[in-house]
Amino acid sequence: MLLGNLIGQIEHERVSRFEEREIIGISTDSKHVMKGDLFVCFSGGEHDGHEFAAEAVSAGASALAVERELPLPVPQIVVKDGRKAAGEIARAFYGHPERKLKIIGITGTNGKTTTAHMLAAILAAAGKECGIIGTLGIRYANREISPDLTTPDPPYLYKIFADMAEAGVEYVVMEVSAHALHFGKVDGIRFEAGIFTNFTEDHLDFFKTMDAYAAAKEKLFAKGRCKRAVFNFDDAEGRKIAASCANAYSYALENPADVFAVDIEENFEGCSYVINLFDELYDIRLNMAGLHNVYNSMAAAECAKLLGISTPAIAAGLSGLQQVRGRLEHVGQVNGADIFVDFAHTPDGLEKSLFALKRHCAGRLICVFGCGGNRDALKRPIMGEISARFADFTVLTSDNPRYEDPFDIILQIEPGVRAHSDRYVIVVDRESAIEYALDMLQPGDVLLVAGKGGENYQEIMGVRHIYSDVSAIKGIVDGKLSCKQRYDEN
Repeated sequence: MLLGNLIGQIEHERVSRFEEREIIGISTDSKHVMKGDLFVCFSGGEHDGHEFAAEAVSAGASALAVERELPLPVPQIVVKDGRKAAGEIARAFYGHPERKLKIIGITGTNGKTTTAHMLAAILAAAGKECGIIGTLGIRYANREISPDLTTPDPPYLYKIFADMAEAGVEYVVMEVSAHALHFGKVDGIRFEAGIFTNFTEDHLDFFKTMDAYAAAKEKLFAKGRCKRAVFNFDDAEGRKIAASCANAYSYALENPADVFAVDIEENFEGCSYVINLFDELYDIRLNMAGLHNVYNSMAAAECAKLLGISTPAIAAGLSGLQQVRGRLEHVGQVNGADIFVDFAHTPDGLEKSLFALKRHCAGRLICVFGCGGNRDALKRPIMGEISARFADFTVLTSDNPRYEDPFDIILQIEPGVRAHSDRYVIVVDRESAIEYALDMLQPGDVLLVAGKGGENYQEIMGVRHIYSDVSAIKGIVDGKLSCKQRYDEN
């Protein structure tokens, strides 16, 4: 696209050093700039993008969008807000692909990923071409892209939207994080529907207060953002937002709602219940354990119904989804004990997962978990207390320590455990901690490895090392079986 054409489609204050040239891409990261890109600078975050503009120009950037003019010999579009401009520029550059797609946004502290995959499965069962964007990556038209951010930055997000539209995708189900809403990453998108799953403590390292965190979530449901909105009415924040939201619909188990479930039965293999879907009754079967997944499935079912999907297709989609990677995923058995991996990294998430497993555990419930570094430290002892109250034994270990000492993080979790139980141990290395727990297992026991879920890395001192809880578990188990086999043969 010619620079002049692009300038004509966005808000700006002025243009300096204008010279017509072809723009071949949009970038906000100087390390990924290609020749011919327009590099967008903004301030107010961890780094000021203007400090990397010279590097971007050296890498081939042919123009800049800036909040203040820089002494660099390329055309510069001066804008009031670089973050906002990044979205406007990306939408214009890729021809407004968001207008060609029916986009469903899902926000909430927990349940976004599972709800997104449930809704995508329903849409697929109804014969719709569907893409998905979220914590587990991007998937559409037989393509899979590894995850980076839950909600990609605008230049990449709109590039993906454009490719999805080109590939014939009709619906896009995307997780919308509080950070994405705070930074305006999805500004300009008119959502076909929005879903609010729940609101509990998380990300206070960034938002500082629960009110600020809630305000970010509420942005998805601002006037004109969603054609229709689905809220968990058993959540106080959900009820609050819905009260001021046009076209709001509800689901719940404990409060009156448009959609609810009765005759719920649960076990390790999954759940079954009868859904009341706008006064239509239908049997639902899930291959995922836990009452929280009943909530997730109700949200997906209600949204799908509002999108015009038939109830039989909704039921088929939910029953056809086997598991969601790293979301209370049953990964096998050892010595007659069941092993689960879950992403639970918040107090509410850990409690719900442990509660779901405790109800059907014939033996001991063992929990392996840690907390991420350089994130909300206030939740660390709270999560320790939850594990001590619900699990019979806790193994405290490392998660993604990032730039913190993993042992220091564990020492902050430990007081919560110790206040309620002395049945715990500290094993800093995560794989060794899992092996310790596996060696404990007896028939009827249940092991929950929590915190990382489907992540395929462990972040230590800025480096992402290849690592997976599921792979670690299977590797340890296979190694022990191999050793046993060799011993028996001798």
